[in-house]
Amino acid sequence: MGEILRQLGHLFVQTIPTVIFVSLLAMMLDRLFFRPLIGILKRREEATLGALKRASEQSAEAEVKSREYEAAFHAARQELYRVREANRRAALQERDAVLKAARESSESLLREARATLETEAESARRQLAAGVRSVALEITQAVLEGEKRL
Repeated sequence: MGEILRQLGHLFVQTIPTVIFVSLLAMMLDRLFFRPLIGILKRREEATLGALKRASEQSAEAEVKSREYEAAFHAARQELYRVREANRRAALQERDAVLKAARESSESLLREARATLETEAESARRQLAAGVRSVALEITQAVLEGEKRL
């Protein structure tokens, strides 16, 4: 058993430089390779998360602006409809006013024409009445003269 322990001790002493070398290599790899790589990966992750966060914020801002645009567009469309309706009503009122004026003018012309016609008809009746008397006298005289001749 003493021999085994002595061999183990000798093996242990022989492995010390390898252990030291591997330890130094691990420390060098850690400092020169793994730490910078981990730092780069962390910065990359932070940049990615930051970009995602900014994209999310920009998306939310775009959504808000889109809603504002839609609201403004809706309001403008409503205003356009209101103006169009007001113009239509004004045009209808103007048309009604023109029609009313034309109707009143035509009724006035019609009254004047009726009054003139009635005056002319009365004048024609008087002329006929006067003419009837003279024609009746002539007919009466002609009949009476005709009876005298027979």
